[in-house]
Amino acid sequence: MPTVIELPIVPPPLPLKWTAPAPSGKSISPLVERRLLPAGQAYLAHVRRAVHKLSFEEHDKHAEEERKRLEALNGNGVGIEDDLGVGDEEETEELLSLDPKEWKKQDHYAVLGLSHLRYKATEEQIKIAHRKKVLKHHPDKKAGVAGDSNDDAFFKCIQKAYEVLMNPERRRQFDSVDPYFDLLEADVPTAAQVQKAKDPAKYFFEAFGPVFEREARFSRKQPVPMLGSYDDPKEVVSAFYDFWYNFDSWRSFEYLDKEVNEGSDNRDDKRYTEKKNKAERARRKKEDTARMRNIVDTALSVDPRIKRIRQEEKEAREAKKRNKGQTNGLNPKQKAEEEKRKAEEEAKRKEEEEKAARAEAKKAKAAAANAAKKARRAARAAAEGDSQAEAA
Repeated sequence: MPTVIELPIVPPPLPLKWTAPAPSGKSISPLVERRLLPAGQAYLAHVRRAVHKLSFEEHDKHAEEERKRLEALNGNGVGIEDDLGVGDEEETEELLSLDPKEWKKQDHYAVLGLSHLRYKATEEQIKIAHRKKVLKHHPDKKAGVAGDSNDDAFFKCIQKAYEVLMNPERRRQFDSVDPYFDLLEADVPTAAQVQKAKDPAKYFFEAFGPVFEREARFSRKQPVPMLGSYDDPKEVVSAFYDFWYNFDSWRSFEYLDKEVNEGSDNRDDKRYTEKKNKAERARRKKEDTARMRNIVDTALSVDPRIKRIRQEEKEAREAKKRNKGQTNGLNPKQKAEEEKRKAEEEAKRKEEEEKAARAEAKKAKAAAANAAKKARRAARAAAEGDSQAEAA
């Protein structure tokens, strides 16, 4: 911790012959209010400390770790350890002989030496791989070297790959039709392969796990539930299949659109090409949705967890039936207690019925008494009316 030392400072007295200077007579400029905006490294460091509630020592430690991480990420051009090991993949003769005019048919990740990362490659890794490829294949560096007549063409492929992968929209379009995963999409396990496996449950998770992991990268909703394990409860399994049956994919197929003929200014040609491209994209999207639904259907049909859950539910129903019929196997003491309980319930029921009957009889008797009283009143009133008529 820093130590604060207070030093008493006493200003010296003014000389005896000192006099105040005469006023200059010049006017003083008016005060101007200016708004100062906080900025700079010191202010940013203060904000980071305040937001993350860090002390000066913790902030300095974090800054040092971040500096080392960035050094390891960006590299210094000296050692292989400094460049994350990207861009060092073997360059085959077929790769080096690519035609830059056919850039749409090329594997841009392979061109930059990122085949092992593909869609997982970060922006920093793409920059590092591009820098290494440029240093190795720049035409100026290779000028005059025998056997490098096509190096200028491959350099153009490198530049095009970097241009595509550094543009988020175009990279997403390329990832949608990545040729590497196009080959894997056809290699989906069938129901027969799972059923014929030596251990169907183990084979199911080993075969279908990578399939759902590959497809998860196209989901708009994150996080994406993975296949899980054999012991997952019914709720987890149901949520998994609910998600994949309602899979919302961002995958698009604009990358495969046909280009308008170069030099053509005909509007009808452009409209026709755009119309064909739109119809082709819709067809591919429909086929991809059906392909994904087929994968989920196949997985559901051979999922060992479904069989396990159904067996558990069946056993639970049978156990419930057994518990319901246990009263048939009671011992004498339990039977006596059961009969006593039933007799008490029957007596209580009869008592309640008799009580209700007495209450009804009492009500009927009261109603009959009221009716007789009303009849007597009516007869008396009629007799009085007859006697009055005779007297008149």
